[in-house]
Amino acid sequence: MFLPADFWERPRPQDVYLGKAHDFMCKWKSGETKFTLHTSGSTGTPKPIVLTRKQMITSALATGKALDLGAGTRALVCLNIEYIAGLMMLVRGMELNWQLCITEPAANPLLLTEEGAQFDFTALVPMQLTSIFENSETRDKVSTLGKILLGGAPVYAGLQVQIAGLEVPVYQSYGMTETVSHIALRRLNCPEEEARYTFLPGIFSGTDERGCLFVSGDVTNGEVVQTNDLVEIEGNTFQWIGRADNVINSGGVKIVLDKIDTAVAAVFARLNIANAHFTWWQPDQKLGQKLVLVIEGELQSVSENSIMEEIRKQVSAYETPKHTYKNTYRQD
Repeated sequence: MFLPADFWERPRPQDVYLGKAHDFMCKWKSGETKFTLHTSGSTGTPKPIVLTRKQMITSALATGKALDLGAGTRALVCLNIEYIAGLMMLVRGMELNWQLCITEPAANPLLLTEEGAQFDFTALVPMQLTSIFENSETRDKVSTLGKILLGGAPVYAGLQVQIAGLEVPVYQSYGMTETVSHIALRRLNCPEEEARYTFLPGIFSGTDERGCLFVSGDVTNGEVVQTNDLVEIEGNTFQWIGRADNVINSGGVKIVLDKIDTAVAAVFARLNIANAHFTWWQPDQKLGQKLVLVIEGELQSVSENSIMEEIRKQVSAYETPKHTYKNTYRQD
């Protein structure tokens, strides 16, 4: 159910999760100016970080403008409000006068919403959207989520294929706790997938000597936030290439493993191969670091040679894995 407009003024709910949301909204409505959060730990050890009210309001307004989400927007809040992505849904709701429906985080949030509920906007992690697609009770209800914002993890090739068939717009976000959630978006469908992210208004950007992105703006309180992400910036857009700490040197050629993983994932999706896989390296007397492909389990109906032929069509000869390993194991 959607929360009443005066939810924060009412007694604290007995429900533990709604109680946490109530406590934060009370602090916000009372005018508190600083909030301590913890980073997710996805790019390092989790650490506390202090964000100002101004930063959070700036971020909320930018999202509302970028996605055209004005007053009265019906939003489903199903991300953990103890982290920035979920907490900012509450801030957007209060600052932009949205109607909020808050559910405890779950793999499939549509199993927790009322039958027939309709939303204009929902923020999810890719795992949640995958779970919605995999469940026969919910796969046909994706359109009830309205505009979908995905973040927190990459969108794998198989999920992207399903997203392409949706009529509701889906966006992938780029951001972190230090930037008060997302600072850039890219459309994943309707009419087609975009390769480049577009910065939200008020974001200043550049790259360091490694080619890694740094950003600043009101959402960072004017401070420069340096990332470890290799990017190519063009105007107010950028293309994400990969992580600087996920690069190998093979025969004097720098290879971005994230880029190769993306190309391999697209090949696996096209060939209908469900096996988990990743690229890595092994020591080599000639190349220094030799690129290899690791595939989990036995392949069904497709040969390793066929896979390699398809990979060669997607990347250069230098970026083609030099060896394939199959990681098979038994559980007794």
